Amino acid sequence: MSDAPSKAERPLSPHLQIYKPSITMVMSVAHRVTGAALYFGTFLMAWWLMSLAGGEHYYEFTRAVFGSWIGRLVLFGYTWALIHHMLGGIRHFIWDTGAQFERAERDRLAVLTIAGSVALTLLVWIIGYAVR
Repeated sequence: MSDAPSKAERPLSPHLQIYKPSITMVMSVAHRVTGAALYFGTFLMAWWLMSLAGGEHYYEFTRAVFGSWIGRLVLFGYTWALIHHMLGGIRHFIWDTGAQFERAERDRLAVLTIAGSVALTLLVWIIGYAVR
């Protein structure tokens, strides 16, 4: 038993020591993070709906929280996470069809996902303020 190799001598998994982060790796992590953020946003939406049912006073309180600068920042982040996650899902759907697997195409789709999510989020908020 004393001749068995110790854990320190065993090779580590080829994690960040071997692989350099690529845009598609970063997008994979961002897709998972935005998916987790959507759980939090769903609780916010449920809170808002419950405040509607809770009466005028409770709704006004919720509206004040969401209307504060930090509330709007959180809602802006939720909007971006929702749109980014949706575009990431579309990107994966495109891959499911067998298309866009070349390196340049994958990278272009990743950049389009980032740019599209930012542009669409800004567009949603601009339209939201315009119709308000």
